[in-house]
Amino acid sequence: MRFSSFALHRCVAVLVVSTGYFGAVTTTTAEEGGAASVCSNSSTPPFVHGPELMASILTNIDEIPTTQIFGCCGESPDDPLTLISPVIGTMPQMTAAQTLTVLQEAETAWEGGSGTWPQMSFLERLTAIEALIQDLETHQRERMVHVLMWEIGKNRKDAEAEFDRTMQFGRELMRVMHGINADGSDAPHDDEFGGTWKSIGPTMAFVRRAAIGIILCLGPMNYPLNETYATLIPALLMGNIVLMKVPTVGGLVHFLTIEAFRKALPKGAMNFITGRGRETMPVLMETGKIDGLAFIGGSNAADRLIKQHPHPHRLKLFLQLEAKNMGIFLPDILEKPDEFSKAIDQAVLGALSYNGQRCTALKLFFIPKGKGEYFSQRLAEKIDAMHAGLPWQSWKDDTTKNDEASTTHYSHFTPLPDPSRIELMKRYIDDAVSKGAKIVNKNGGTIIGGDQSTLMVPAVLYPVTPDMDIYYEEQFGPVVPIAEYDSLEDVIAYGQKGEFGQQVSIFVSEEHAKTAAKLLDLFSNVYGKININSQCGRSPDTLPFSGRRSSAMGVMSVRDALREFSIPTVVSYKSSDINTRILQEIEASSTFLQPLQ
Repeated sequence: MRFSSFALHRCVAVLVVSTGYFGAVTTTTAEEGGAASVCSNSSTPPFVHGPELMASILTNIDEIPTTQIFGCCGESPDDPLTLISPVIGTMPQMTAAQTLTVLQEAETAWEGGSGTWPQMSFLERLTAIEALIQDLETHQRERMVHVLMWEIGKNRKDAEAEFDRTMQFGRELMRVMHGINADGSDAPHDDEFGGTWKSIGPTMAFVRRAAIGIILCLGPMNYPLNETYATLIPALLMGNIVLMKVPTVGGLVHFLTIEAFRKALPKGAMNFITGRGRETMPVLMETGKIDGLAFIGGSNAADRLIKQHPHPHRLKLFLQLEAKNMGIFLPDILEKPDEFSKAIDQAVLGALSYNGQRCTALKLFFIPKGKGEYFSQRLAEKIDAMHAGLPWQSWKDDTTKNDEASTTHYSHFTPLPDPSRIELMKRYIDDAVSKGAKIVNKNGGTIIGGDQSTLMVPAVLYPVTPDMDIYYEEQFGPVVPIAEYDSLEDVIAYGQKGEFGQQVSIFVSEEHAKTAAKLLDLFSNVYGKININSQCGRSPDTLPFSGRRSSAMGVMSVRDALREFSIPTVVSYKSSDINTRILQEIEASSTFLQPLQ
């Protein structure tokens, strides 16, 4: 099996180092041909000094101990084919007492709903968040992209996309509040945010959503910017006070936002907590002063946090948790070469985009009996033609001789952010192989770059059976399990009886459209999204992103996110001349009743 295109490229001068067949190392220059890396400052590790950046918001920062943060990957100065984990920053490690001090600042900012931020008008808050976004776009974009590449191993294209999508999400939130459609046209009037008086019999009523209180936001390591901001920005826009727990892995990017938040928002509206979650989170929850929890991560951790609150019944919850999304191939599409080729492309993207480290990744494929080997081989061929390397490394598409017309590509597979992820992937692979599965692609599961490296060649496992751990557990990494089904009833039962219920992808051609319709109807009460001939995903952000069972609680979209972090507040009176005059006087002086212009 050829692996000349599945090469680790070193970006230095014009040399391109290829691992060839993962045996002999070959070296070519750009003039000689090969996949030339594009060298840039991205290959120089960043350094984010967390305590220094937090000094503007914490008076006792010198008293807080720090820990070093290691990058996912870097090239050894002694050996171009050996990867190391350089120090790329420091992070303060708050104690329980220091965490409670930050909570006190949040309480002061909330002040029972009468603080500066919650009492601002909608228009004032919109203006502040717009200033925040503009500041980040103008001054921090490249630095934040750089840190995302080095800390969590996200390639440049994906890191840029995460930043840009996050800023776009914020602006879409504001468009919703202004009553503007995505295409720029005026949306039908929405009382939730614009607020108007309406007559219901003898009652006049004004409805507008308002803040919940103090919201604790915990984001994930895989999309530390996008997923976290998808909760904290709507929470802020609705007037809440936010406490953000900076993740231990993927947290450095948030230090680069501190100054922008400080300039755009009043003191205490946005707060940062760093350190070990097991030391900082329980003390917060046990106070009972957290009004809402926005958590993206594992269900066991979510359960522990919720139980630590003395009044869990009054804790507003928004949870995005695990998933075990199926990719189901119906028999007809395997007989259509063109359609099957497109489906395989979607399968690879769905399973291995960002090394499979996405809650929406396709994590188990079901293939008709007798077709599993064919499918797994085709999948392996696609993977063999892809590139592994460091996040900033790239090459030009050599299908054209015109450099200006060629396309720049970045490494498809990059180092995992933490050595523990490698150990977990090895456990899944070893367990499956010990029970009869084979690694279909040559060198699947191989670690490139030496003992410290976390750059893993994806492993395609077939046949996967119910006695294997990976059949039910979410792998969250570059391992692709493939199972065969005798009957669709087995697939249906897997979906209906499983622990999770986020998404499913059904790949089908015209002949089995009625079968796909049956699956769709049955799964409409099982999953939050059903994809036809495409990978699973959250986008577009105007659509609801939901889940059932242990996959989610709450709905994410630009409109739903605003609802999740607010409560409808109603102002009403019995219609009469004197009441109308009184309300007109009140409205003229009220911030809450102020029109959103």
